[in-house]
Amino acid sequence: MPTPTLNIADLLDNLEADIRQQIAERKLDKPLLIGIHSGGAWIARLIHQRLGIAEPLGLIDITFYRDDFSQIGIHPNVKASQLPPHLEGRDIILIDDVFYTGRTIRAALNEIFDYGRPNQVLLAVLIERNGRQIPLQPDCCGTRIELPEGQRIKLTGPEPLGIDIRTLACAA
Repeated sequence: MPTPTLNIADLLDNLEADIRQQIAERKLDKPLLIGIHSGGAWIARLIHQRLGIAEPLGLIDITFYRDDFSQIGIHPNVKASQLPPHLEGRDIILIDDVFYTGRTIRAALNEIFDYGRPNQVLLAVLIERNGRQIPLQPDCCGTRIELPEGQRIKLTGPEPLGIDIRTLACAA
């Protein structure tokens, strides 16, 4: 199966249009945009500017909320989450770079709910790929792709943003 060619500018345009449509349909009121470190934070900064959201950008690092934390240990680049102290009743747009198994989003939701119960959460990702393991899915995405088992996709950046698709050595 050939590796798909992905253009970051087109994906950002698609994602922005999809988010704007969902904001209108779901009547999001003064949404708070939150990006997941690190690739999701890069995308969130760009989308935050494009949408002209007045609220400060929120950032979260889900390291301590991962369900495999006991297996992988502390990542050396853990960053502090930057969220308002209360998310109770807020409309939230949660941004990540790649949606794969759903485990990152589950961890992000756990952290968000530790700050309060939001009114609603809109999930937006640059790329959704096959391989879901948890019954979650994005509301908005720049594109959806199918990759064979053993291939991984990663956003590189932040400047310039790029997409790296690799076949794992053990899958080759």
